[in-house]
Amino acid sequence: QVQLVESGGGLVQPGGSLRLSCAASGITFSSYNMSWYRRAPGKERELVAGIASIGGSTNYVDSVKGRFTISRDNAKNTIYLQMNSLIPDDTAVYYCNARRYLGGSWSAYWGQGTQVTVSS
Repeated sequence: QVQLVESGGGLVQPGGSLRLSCAASGITFSSYNMSWYRRAPGKERELVAGIASIGGSTNYVDSVKGRFTISRDNAKNTIYLQMNSLIPDDTAVYYCNARRYLGGSWSAYWGQGTQVTVSS
């Protein structure tokens, strides 16, 4: 059974930092591209950051570049999202996603989400 379990969310003041974690089980973690998405109230889900399975290249939505850092630890089957200089617009539920293309089809899995609230 595949599980992606996010943790690390919470309430933080503007300018503060949080580190999200996503622990995966039931998949060959190192072969999956991993991403963080978020859904803010009244908005569509958006891709925040991604990290490739091979080479570890990363990509970010423009609004978080220079503030957020995605990383992965294949030995721990875990990805992280270090979020600095948080602003109220970062308030959202953050979701972990695992995806790979193998044998002519895509496999994708989602975590249950963790709430991040940026407010004074």
